[in-house]
Amino acid sequence: MTEVLALIPARGGSKSIPRKNIIDFAGHPLIAYSIAAGLAAETVTRVILSTDDDEIAQIARRYGAETPFTRPQEHARDQTPDLPVFQHALEWLAAHENYQPDIVLQLRPTSPFRRVRHIDQAVMRLIEHPEADAVRTVCIPFQNPFKMWRIAPDGFMQPIGLDLGVSPEPYNQPRQALPEIYWQTGYVDAAWADTIMLKGSMTGDHILPLIIDPSEWVDIDSPDDWKRAERLLTSEDITLDDLGFHLDEQVDR
Repeated sequence: MTEVLALIPARGGSKSIPRKNIIDFAGHPLIAYSIAAGLAAETVTRVILSTDDDEIAQIARRYGAETPFTRPQEHARDQTPDLPVFQHALEWLAAHENYQPDIVLQLRPTSPFRRVRHIDQAVMRLIEHPEADAVRTVCIPFQNPFKMWRIAPDGFMQPIGLDLGVSPEPYNQPRQALPEIYWQTGYVDAAWADTIMLKGSMTGDHILPLIIDPSEWVDIDSPDDWKRAERLLTSEDITLDDLGFHLDEQVDR
């Protein structure tokens, strides 16, 4: 059996929306949605939350996540990348529990509308392609980067598309004539534990896509994002049945 760890990073010092991980989002703390999705996935064997914050840990346990360790402060700063957070978790679990998962998932709390089926699809895609280092969800972007610009010091615009090898005048080309581009959503990331620990990377060199529909991706990074996302639930444009999980508080561990 493939051991799959879903790790949810949720530090206490978020800046764009203070304490966002535990603020009420349509009736439940924001982290509850990622926890519930991980617990509902058939391929996931453990759901662990990595946090430096006792209150976040307590709420996470109420919704069924494990919090076996406290994330060190040096791995909970504004500029901390994902890699040391995940390396710390895997090192702690190996040292204290002799637990070594095969695959590690990152489920970011800022994607509350993650479909359970996409979690399972990402895991199965990695299992079916052991030559890959990781799988990441991507979608077709709303804006094509080949049509974007820089503004030079002289005040004139310079087309990025030319730097990317598309000519002539990529900004005047129809979308269909430009190369197909995909946006990394951060919705589900799956990697072999060895990719993280031995290659020192969250992705490695060989990354497979899991393509999702742009309408399925909602990321919360600002108060406006929060309001729009919450309206999708309260208006029932999105339902928990659509997502494949339900939200239930559990007995504190």
